[in-house]
Amino acid sequence: MATMVTETTYTYPPGPRGFPVFGNLPQFQRDPLTFLEGLHRAYGPIATVHMFSEPIVFAFRPEHAYDLLVERARSVGVGERPGLRARLGVSLLTTDGAMHRRQRRLVQPAFHRKRVEGYAEIMTSQTVEMLHGWHVGDEIDFAARLRELTLRIIIKALFDLDLAEEGTRLSRIFATVVDAQPSGFGTMLPPALLGLPFMPGHAAREMVRSAATDLDAFVYGLIVSRRAEGVDRGDVLSMLLEARDEDGQPLGEVEIRDQAMTLIAAGHETTFTALSWTLDLLSRWPEAYARLRAEVADVLGGSVPGAADLARLPYLDAVIQESLRLRPPAWSINRTPLEPITLDGYTFPVGSSLIVSPWILHREPSIWGDAEVFRPERWLDGSTEHLPRGAYFPFGLGPRICIGMPLAEMEMRLVLATILQQVTPVVVPGFRPIPRPRVTLRLANGLRVRLESAGTATPASALPKVV
Repeated sequence: MATMVTETTYTYPPGPRGFPVFGNLPQFQRDPLTFLEGLHRAYGPIATVHMFSEPIVFAFRPEHAYDLLVERARSVGVGERPGLRARLGVSLLTTDGAMHRRQRRLVQPAFHRKRVEGYAEIMTSQTVEMLHGWHVGDEIDFAARLRELTLRIIIKALFDLDLAEEGTRLSRIFATVVDAQPSGFGTMLPPALLGLPFMPGHAAREMVRSAATDLDAFVYGLIVSRRAEGVDRGDVLSMLLEARDEDGQPLGEVEIRDQAMTLIAAGHETTFTALSWTLDLLSRWPEAYARLRAEVADVLGGSVPGAADLARLPYLDAVIQESLRLRPPAWSINRTPLEPITLDGYTFPVGSSLIVSPWILHREPSIWGDAEVFRPERWLDGSTEHLPRGAYFPFGLGPRICIGMPLAEMEMRLVLATILQQVTPVVVPGFRPIPRPRVTLRLANGLRVRLESAGTATPASALPKVV
């Protein structure tokens, strides 16, 4: 367990040899997930890699995750993270200490249980509207459609704005900005290094800047129009506009923009990514898919689900939890000591980088047994009742756990159940999605699906059971 120390001698665990100047960056950038898996196999519970000359420590045990994210939460922070600050500003995802606690208190009321349950009708009605354009036999990019849907849901739920006309355009703009983000610990690089030719998104830098400008124009325009309107709609934007700091001063437009941008980005990015991976896994494990469709049909009988129905859909809940295990959108979580700490006998200085990875811990055989198998039943048969603390954390842990977790959990379940009432999306045989680890675990090439009848019994049984 981590303990506070006073000595100034710092030690690091062993790790792989890197290249001159660049360290392990080229190996990591080539395939981050495979690199992490190999690192864990070769060096066990804790290892050091280098980003240029900077050491980065990966801690692979559940007790490491619980220690850093829960027990020592006030002794570590997220660090500078200039790559994220350049896009999201000074917000929940980029601040530490008192500033983070202040911002969380400011936004927390928007995610209280009763308020979140009130968003259910928005989620299902927007999904039903999307489904009006879907027809059995069509082939579509499921990820792209969900990206647009979840953006429309979060904008309507938190900002009371219907993107009937702008949804597709804004969705593409968000995708442009997010796709250009560096992966993993690349988010901690200074902006000057992010512009180097070998970094992700370099070729599209001008397009990304233009997209970011368009996003700012959208959010600032929303703020200005709502101020002029002077009406409290009871949504998050109204709450931010009415908020006052300790001196009774209103929040400035930049601070409101930063919070709004973070909530919009995080509020749809995680959800559409997780749902896309869920559909991919279901298509490749037809027995689980058939059981889920049977539960949805039996319980809902063709009706649109509501928040109260979710308690009657235990297998749906298990499917989502199992998908978040095998494909956690937040695949790595970085923490930076605010004072020297010791972990597993190694001592790390202020400002160093310590990373825990749900991707590794969620797939650890010593914890999960058949870790590579998509088996939702494990969440129903008692297999997960005694997991070690820190073994499963798709939304993080501790005081920085994702503030939008209740909304995302409900949205994933309601959207999937609503879709399955109308059609059975099945991954096109031969299509294999490519993971793109950025801030979240995106799909580099989307998700090509064929829309089959809601009564289809065996979806895509020829698809390989890949993990």
